[in-house]
Amino acid sequence: MQPLLSDATLDTLFMVWWSTFYAVLVGIPVGVLLHLTDRGAMLQNVAVNKVLGAIANIGRSFPFLILIVVLMPLTRLLVGVAIGPTGAVVPLTIAAIPFFARLVEAALREVDHGLVEAAQAMGGGTWTVIFKVLLPQALPALVAAVTTTVITLIGYSAIAGAVGGGGLGALAYNYGYLRYETSLMIITVVELIVIVTVAQLLGDLIVRRLARRGARASSLRVGLRRARTEEPAPVTEAA
Repeated sequence: MQPLLSDATLDTLFMVWWSTFYAVLVGIPVGVLLHLTDRGAMLQNVAVNKVLGAIANIGRSFPFLILIVVLMPLTRLLVGVAIGPTGAVVPLTIAAIPFFARLVEAALREVDHGLVEAAQAMGGGTWTVIFKVLLPQALPALVAAVTTTVITLIGYSAIAGAVGGGGLGALAYNYGYLRYETSLMIITVVELIVIVTVAQLLGDLIVRRLARRGARASSLRVGLRRARTEEPAPVTEAA
């Protein structure tokens, strides 16, 4: 039982790690573009925003189990196999990209628009606003979005395992369900809960530290602005 559980755990972590990596790699640019092309934004473009939004909405609403089957030819073309942990990375990534992109868009929307206007007033272009204002200011929310995506992918990986994707989902289905090994089923479920809990706690810890650091930096900037704008009171000599 122990070798089976260890291999299945490594397969699950493999699928979640790589699908999260590719989802973040593609999802951040898509989310930024969704934000910047929205009405009233820097690169307002209704047509592009609607097309991207429609694609993201369709991708988020597509049932994952069906998505795995539909993408099998593409998966085989990209990675050489349609099943197994490597094959599961492709549908997991495609399912996660629109989900994460929408979270990125929501995170950027919370950034103070006054900071964007200040950067533009100082001559900052689009890239400056993105990398100096939007992404740094939204960093805690972006980490929270990554955490949510990881937890979602853990659940998706279990579904993928039931249709040949490997991992803890395959172990629970093949042994716990088909062979009625209830104890193995319970162990698998407990391990999935532990993985989710650890991911959530780690993500929350990083978010709190980033938020605290951002609050200290904001306080320091406000103090410096006040110190620069306040003029010293005139000194008069006693008669």
